[in-house]
Amino acid sequence: MCKRTATRICGLNLVRFIFLVGAISLSMTAISVSGQDNWPRFRGPQADGVAKDDSRLPIQWSKTDNVRWVAEIPGVGWSCPIVWGDRVFLTTVVGEEENVAPKKGLYLGRGVRTPAKGVHHWLVYCFELKSGKQLWKREAHVGEPEIPRHPKSTYATETPTTDGKRLYALFGDVGLYCYDFDGELLWSHDIPMKKTFLDYGAASSPIVHNGQVIIVYDNQQESYIASFDAKTGKQRWRTEREETSTWATAFLWKNKQRTEIVTCGRGKNRSYDLSGKLLWEFDGRMSNLVIPSPFASNGLLYITSGYIGDSHRPIFAIKPGASGDISLKEDETSNQFIAWYQPKAGPYNPSPIVYKNSYYTLLDRGFLTCHNATTGEEIYGKNRFPSGSSFTASPWAYNGKLFFLSETGETHVVEAGPEFKLLHTNSLDELCLSSPAVSQGKLLIRTVSKLYCISNAQR
Repeated sequence: MCKRTATRICGLNLVRFIFLVGAISLSMTAISVSGQDNWPRFRGPQADGVAKDDSRLPIQWSKTDNVRWVAEIPGVGWSCPIVWGDRVFLTTVVGEEENVAPKKGLYLGRGVRTPAKGVHHWLVYCFELKSGKQLWKREAHVGEPEIPRHPKSTYATETPTTDGKRLYALFGDVGLYCYDFDGELLWSHDIPMKKTFLDYGAASSPIVHNGQVIIVYDNQQESYIASFDAKTGKQRWRTEREETSTWATAFLWKNKQRTEIVTCGRGKNRSYDLSGKLLWEFDGRMSNLVIPSPFASNGLLYITSGYIGDSHRPIFAIKPGASGDISLKEDETSNQFIAWYQPKAGPYNPSPIVYKNSYYTLLDRGFLTCHNATTGEEIYGKNRFPSGSSFTASPWAYNGKLFFLSETGETHVVEAGPEFKLLHTNSLDELCLSSPAVSQGKLLIRTVSKLYCISNAQR
């Protein structure tokens, strides 16, 4: 073989090698993106509101800028969108008669004391992520509402969840419904209505893990946590709870010791094993209304509540491995399993967020605070967003930025760091109480009438 021929063969082999490496790299990237970019439940895959960094994710937008598509959503609902693959799922309830519409602001009193009038339709939607095209719509339930609700709430407040095999949609006080991804109803479970505090209704979203769909229904009559077989809908177990009404979604805490189900409660905060047996509990002297959902970051579990009318609005950071009663004594701020505690820093509606080891608390009336997530030490105190801003949706983060969606549809973008630095304000100019989904370079925000898909990516 001549030297020229040998050189040419080596060159061709090198080209083939580079091409092969590139193909494998692209394939692995595709697998990585598809594996990490689903948003299968309230506040995302880790239930913490933090998305993977992605240059396609937007920092600035408006009703037209960076908007990839908009879907009209009939009726009312504050459930959050969820995403699996190229499918977006969302719930809503459509009434045939005009009723009191949800409103922004604080309501320090009773709910809407009578059920909404007329026949209502409890609906589940599926959209195509890339285009916004409606793939299917299913009616889970039809009838007249039997219960009242909070003035800011709806009959479709619980966010659905998915394990990538099936969709699980919960309508509190009505039922739990399971669909396949083509919209076929596989099973359903009726949920008998119970009286809730001041007729505010239910709000806790379902979670799914290892073949179990788990719901919490805290009310004024018969509170419980229950598990259903994800494939058949058969109840696996049910554990009664000595609790009154709460609205926080349960959290599946996968720590180094075990996997456990964490719940908040006005009476006690509790953790259960995967068969519904109590692992630990403590009296946190929680606020009058318990709404923010627990979550974990950097090895710690965070539990909080902060009803605006209470003087005690606690935050607790908890270490894994606890058992029994881990309540703090009267003069304690920490113990063997409670790493730190702040007595007056909890939020009312929005769940907090930990980003880059900083614990951020968004207060309903338009303030943001920041603490060290490991020690609880204050980094900065109350900083106000533009005057008049109020918040219900929980914050999210990516690309070194934090995002705070106000009830009037304005998202305030804050630089992550030791100082409060407001970068941008993006307006959709419509009532917003729903937390967004972040998936595959796209941000999905639900307003009172629409679902926006926002992205820097090319159309």
